[in-house]
Amino acid sequence: MKNEQQRNRLSWEDDKLNEECGVFGMYDIDGGDVARSIYYGLFALQHRGQESCGIAVSDTNGPKGDMRLHKGMGLCNEVFTGEQLEQMHGNIGVGHVRYSTAGGSVRENAQPLVLNYIKGTLALAHNGNLINTPELRQELAMTGAIFQTTIDTEIMAYMIARARVGSGSAERAVAEAMKKIKGAYSVVIASPRKLIGARDPYGFKPLCIGKRDNAYILTSETCALDTIGATFVRDVEPGEIVTITKDGQIHSDRSLCLPKEQTARCIFEYIYFARPDAYIDGVSVYKARIMAGRFLAKDHPVEADLVVGVPESGNVAAMGFAMESGIPYGMAFVKNSYVGRTFIKPKQSSRESSVRIKLNVLREAVAGKRVVMIDDSIVRGTTSDRIVGMLKEAGATEVHVRISAPPFLHPCYFGTDIPSEDQLIASHHTIEEIRQIIGADSLGYLEFDRLTEMSEGLPICHGCFSGQYPLEPPKEDIRGEYQK
Repeated sequence: MKNEQQRNRLSWEDDKLNEECGVFGMYDIDGGDVARSIYYGLFALQHRGQESCGIAVSDTNGPKGDMRLHKGMGLCNEVFTGEQLEQMHGNIGVGHVRYSTAGGSVRENAQPLVLNYIKGTLALAHNGNLINTPELRQELAMTGAIFQTTIDTEIMAYMIARARVGSGSAERAVAEAMKKIKGAYSVVIASPRKLIGARDPYGFKPLCIGKRDNAYILTSETCALDTIGATFVRDVEPGEIVTITKDGQIHSDRSLCLPKEQTARCIFEYIYFARPDAYIDGVSVYKARIMAGRFLAKDHPVEADLVVGVPESGNVAAMGFAMESGIPYGMAFVKNSYVGRTFIKPKQSSRESSVRIKLNVLREAVAGKRVVMIDDSIVRGTTSDRIVGMLKEAGATEVHVRISAPPFLHPCYFGTDIPSEDQLIASHHTIEEIRQIIGADSLGYLEFDRLTEMSEGLPICHGCFSGQYPLEPPKEDIRGEYQK
């Protein structure tokens, strides 16, 4: 009974994966204002974070230290107005959308962070998670640092600012800081006269370069470039620092790059996080998800009448399953697109549920049919059992669940909100037990060996499935203390 009560308390968000952030930086060499373009870029990245957002801009031809910042809790269209964007004059800037796990959802932790220090001003936006935050925080505190947030991004900003005092340039200061920080990060920085982007040596989080006329962009996903009419230039390499200066040149420091075989992209960019129209390190996210669906049809075939995806991340994999199996692909769910992460969640005692508020089943589509339901993951199992139940209530005679990822067995320490093992249903139940818990007629996961094929041979991080992490995880799980 107690377990059932706990399951009822969990909302849609509690049983879905969550990305930490999206970043967007822009430098218009010709001097045009960039705030509005950054805003539209963040709009394209809204799926990466829906709890807070912000933009910081400055004028490279104006006085140093004059940075205009606006940030707040909520979606982009809730935080910004057209009038606010019009007042944010500046030809260089960075923007950020953020998701945080429990305990960190306050305005103080919203990004970008703006630091005023002896060398001028830095505006910084970060995607990822540092694993040596406690040690660095203690080191800084012992030398007089005063912290305004509880996020590891502030640690990174302090490290860069302190290194800049003894460095000849901002990009060298970034390189010095990168030698001390450990973990996952893609970061964009606006200094008074330069736009800088850096990616951790393993390449956990994506970062790419774009160009529109005489303006340069650094952002998490290529789809944000498409939104503002920019063209893709290239990806930032793992361990690379790129600097865009007033001469319109892209300067590169690859001294921290690891050999390619040691890099480790987060596989969930391809499975779930990135938009289907994005390319991550040259690999099409859409193609990767089609392949996942095809692999599921090959490895876990089933006789059925209809293949459906759980929106949005399950849709493309469902198409791949249908292509490979020959079973018709259809639409079984209507999703309420106006429910963001900030909506008021139902009380435990109410008849409403977060799942039903977000999804409704098309009865005419599934009644009397054997349905294959494709989803990207099962975390705790609480959402899956409700969706399976909704399909059967709507008249589906059978529901066969296929998951376009292997079972979660271990937590993530590098920026993906995968909880501790005791909360992961697959870590203490067999696949058959999970099938019974969620009420499915059959259950199949993507085979672990298929992950490399999905990423077209790119080295990946699969620690959440295998327990084998690219670098040693922290001895203590600090994710609840230093939230992004």
